[in-house]
Amino acid sequence: MNEILKWQDFSNFEIEDLDRVNGINNSYSNLRLFGYSENDIIVTLYRDRHSWCPYCQKIWLWLEFKRIPYRVKKINMFCYGQKESWFLDKVSSGILPAIEFKGKVITESDNIIAFLENEFGALGSFITSGNLRETRLLERVIFRSWCNWLCRESFSLIDNSFRKKRFKDSISKFDETLRRSKSGFVDPSVSNSGEIEPGIGDIIFIPYMERMNASLTYYKGFNLRSNYRYVDNWLTLFEGTSIYRGTQGDFHTHSHDLPPQMGGCYKESNEEQIAFSKLIDTGEGLGNFELNKNYDSKYYAKIALKRVIKHKENLIKANPYDKELFDESLRSALTHMITGEVRVPETIGSKSLRYLKNRISVPRDMPLISARLFRQSLNKIDSLCKNKEEDRLPINNRYDQDPEKFILN
Repeated sequence: MNEILKWQDFSNFEIEDLDRVNGINNSYSNLRLFGYSENDIIVTLYRDRHSWCPYCQKIWLWLEFKRIPYRVKKINMFCYGQKESWFLDKVSSGILPAIEFKGKVITESDNIIAFLENEFGALGSFITSGNLRETRLLERVIFRSWCNWLCRESFSLIDNSFRKKRFKDSISKFDETLRRSKSGFVDPSVSNSGEIEPGIGDIIFIPYMERMNASLTYYKGFNLRSNYRYVDNWLTLFEGTSIYRGTQGDFHTHSHDLPPQMGGCYKESNEEQIAFSKLIDTGEGLGNFELNKNYDSKYYAKIALKRVIKHKENLIKANPYDKELFDESLRSALTHMITGEVRVPETIGSKSLRYLKNRISVPRDMPLISARLFRQSLNKIDSLCKNKEEDRLPINNRYDQDPEKFILN
């Protein structure tokens, strides 16, 4: 009983796969029907393969909350892979997201939303409605102040303090908007079952607010949820929906996928930043700062296990370090995640474990909680090794995440 579990042993912990087509929202599905027939589909969504693109997330959320049947075709982003030639033939700029509707291709997220609203009706308000004008302007002000603080290197304390103040001033206005809302949403909509859900006025905010929460925590030691009560409540309301959780990235993923997309992210060294970034990088995670929801850890551990088993051959092939040690070390980590027991390999493939831990991408690979539990177990086994050679993540591109070896999955 003290041995590391073998691959066949893990079958005792398997759970049924979710219904990707008609079940809860998930990043793996290429077809979403909501009970409709496949013949009813007239919308195809082209989104990025790794679920990193915030504008793709906006369209994805709109279709899910609106419950419009659609197909998904996944395309590489330039920062991690070669753009597919067939997509460039269709959209010469390669821009994402795009939709195809009865042979017509539309790009630019706001244009896509306006087009879909014309065909299927609004989710809350219409995106071009006058009552959302100030909301949309505020979203852009917040976005610019975030970029200015995060992505421009400060050479003086005064300069940095000014940028931080501008961001705090802009996000305080959003917090005040939410404070005045009875529902907790900016632009509430009502589902077919009568439940209050976010409308487009909320959906235009959530992708970048999710990324702000992660990146400012990691790079600046500044956490939105602990500083802004109504923003925290708004995020919690989103996280209460399985639709949003199906698209939600975690702090580790965003902290390391943003630099090549944004042109760089700059750290502000302080006690909070050092502590937060260490918890994120080790895989420990930041608890309710990332996802404010109760969960069944055993269930989410089994989801992580299922995803690893499905891709294990490719995971081993793609890992450039300690290949002869990686298989057993990986099984050791999975054994810990599933049983809670530490069963140590004779020789730990430490660097290979770190390589994998750094490249788990949420929600592409698994849900946020599953990734947290898996990273924690990878880190547990890694921590038993004296060799602490660092696995450095690239910041100018993420070609280390090239999906070529996993493209059929």
